[in-house]
Amino acid sequence: MSENTQPVFSIEKLYVKDLSLEVPGAPQIFLEREAPQVNVQLRTAGQPVDEGVYEVTLTVTVTAQIGEERTLFLVEVAQAGIFQIRNIPAADLEPVMMIGCPNILFPYAREAISDAVTRAGFQPVLLSPVNFESLYQAQSQQAAEHAAGEVPIQ
Repeated sequence: MSENTQPVFSIEKLYVKDLSLEVPGAPQIFLEREAPQVNVQLRTAGQPVDEGVYEVTLTVTVTAQIGEERTLFLVEVAQAGIFQIRNIPAADLEPVMMIGCPNILFPYAREAISDAVTRAGFQPVLLSPVNFESLYQAQSQQAAEHAAGEVPIQ
């Protein structure tokens, strides 16, 4: 009976849910010698698929620009995974999905980004490691402050 109440966390499937690459200024953009500014944005979302089974998607968007108006490339990958998560207290479910799962998905997203950018004719983009725990804590704190600020004044 005790083995039925043990926490379970397993990876059922990892996959690229969506991949998009744009090189709007080609072919002229390949003549540029100026170093681009690279902007990286991350988004994580999770949803139940079945009882104790969740899909978590880590979306990474990388934009490389020269100046404000000239985009070298924009690449976005939605790296997803199906995870079995059972017998975990409800309060711990969100941190597992928003910290643990993205830590597993990130190396795959990083590889897909680098591969797509290289195939587009650019130098590979090597994304630095991400501390998903600190991102989650910052977002949780921001959400709490936002909720506290929405109290109606009478």
